Amino acid sequence: MKKKSRKPQHKRNRAKVEAPVEDEPAAIKNAPHSFVIRRGERCSSISRLSRDFRRMMEPFTASNLRERRINKVKDFVHLSGFFHVSHMCVFSLSSQTLSLKIIRMPKGPTLTFKVYQYTLAKDVISNSRKQFVDEECFKTAPLVILNSFSGEGKHLKLMASTFQNMFPPINLSTIKLSSLKRCVLLSYNPVSKLIDLRHYSVTVVPVNLNRGVKKLVTRNIPNLGKFEDIADFVEKGHLLSESEADDEEAHVVLAQNLKCGNLAENQSSLRLHEIGPRITMRLMKIEDDLMTGEVLYHDYIEKDAIEVEALRKKRAQQRRLKEQRKHKQEENLKKKENDKKEHRAKTSKQGKSGELTERDRLLLKDAEEAVGDISDEDDREYYRKEIGDNPDEELFESAGSGNRKRPFIPKGSNYSLKPKKPRMDKRRQYEEDDRLARQDGKRRGNEGKDKKGKAGKFAKKGMGDDFRGKSKYNGGKKNNTGGKKSGGKKSSKRNGKQFAELLVLDNRSAVQFKEEAKFINFHLLRVIQWEANAILLLIA
Repeated sequence: MKKKSRKPQHKRNRAKVEAPVEDEPAAIKNAPHSFVIRRGERCSSISRLSRDFRRMMEPFTASNLRERRINKVKDFVHLSGFFHVSHMCVFSLSSQTLSLKIIRMPKGPTLTFKVYQYTLAKDVISNSRKQFVDEECFKTAPLVILNSFSGEGKHLKLMASTFQNMFPPINLSTIKLSSLKRCVLLSYNPVSKLIDLRHYSVTVVPVNLNRGVKKLVTRNIPNLGKFEDIADFVEKGHLLSESEADDEEAHVVLAQNLKCGNLAENQSSLRLHEIGPRITMRLMKIEDDLMTGEVLYHDYIEKDAIEVEALRKKRAQQRRLKEQRKHKQEENLKKKENDKKEHRAKTSKQGKSGELTERDRLLLKDAEEAVGDISDEDDREYYRKEIGDNPDEELFESAGSGNRKRPFIPKGSNYSLKPKKPRMDKRRQYEEDDRLARQDGKRRGNEGKDKKGKAGKFAKKGMGDDFRGKSKYNGGKKNNTGGKKSGGKKSSKRNGKQFAELLVLDNRSAVQFKEEAKFINFHLLRVIQWEANAILLLIA
């Protein structure tokens, strides 16, 4: 019976079905898209400002764009073509100033503004007397309103065209008034050269209606606690308080029907609710290329024609050198590819023909001479020559044995060919040592009782406990216990006999150590020789 899988059913591998790729409509593809990123030093206020700016640029912007410190501006430039990005706004914070760069993708120009003041959207909404935020208004693009950008100077025309091209254009013949729910106001002050950016939400309220009827039409639930019925509420609606007074300059005649009682050919009142952010900035410079091109305009630095021409020549030379390096790199890549192909063809041809070159023959000959015929007699002779003594008979017994066959291992068994590691548990040995130590302690205690009269005043009650748990031989050191030696002649004879046995064991271990050292040195030399032969074979 097949074993059931432990993997949950929702995590098992299933046949992947490719989702159908739907082509975007031409209106969405041709609409200007934007990236809003931040560079330089990290600041929570600048992060919030960039998010508010993205919200203002919706819906044709990357609202959930994630950026990291390792990301460069070039990374976003490479992705701009795939996502139809036409503009990129970069907030750059340094230790001194905050700047805003608006870049036309992918070849420029680049407009650099210095930000003097800014207010976040949450602060603008919290300080307003009547807070109004409609999430539905961010599903459509805002209306751009430019003020006082008609002065003299090419930089003003370039600024006006850049701000207009950041948002989708409006076709007056096909536009629906219900889609115009937001507006972005850009006002230029020719005296201070400052640009004020404001963001508003637009609402339309019918005019010349009773306040009670207006509340019902605009879907505001009235409080009928002070009235007997709905007719009383409509008749006495003029007694209700109004939070905002209607301005006659804000009255317009609508061309289309809208919701909440706004009918065509009737007057309605436009009301603006600021939803932020606020930005006050000033144009500093305009560059021709993507942040690195020729400076077309600068606010406070002016250069004569000679300096401009010198900079232009220098930039042209740098561009020429860059093209040369790029061309050289391409040639080197092609050369490497050709060399690889030639080498691959040469090796494949040589392998098919089976012919060896003169160099290959010499290498194989040297390897064969170095390796030679390895036999048991050669090993014995090499051992006699290097060690100076005849090897043991059992040393090379297994060297000449034939090929060993692997034992048959039944399928599914836990048997392994690897040798088992010896158990390092010495608990039994420690228990045996403690048992012997206790027996010695008891024997010494009994001998001390027998010779209690001879010990005199130097005898101690716990004399035998000094040797408990200690080894029988202490390396020839004297026992500095402050008393006389206990045990008499019998104990001294027994200690002398044990000392002689230990000396014999030490001599045997020394001889065995010399034999083992000879054996290890011999095998080390053989291993070094085999490794050298293997290296020669690999080189061949």
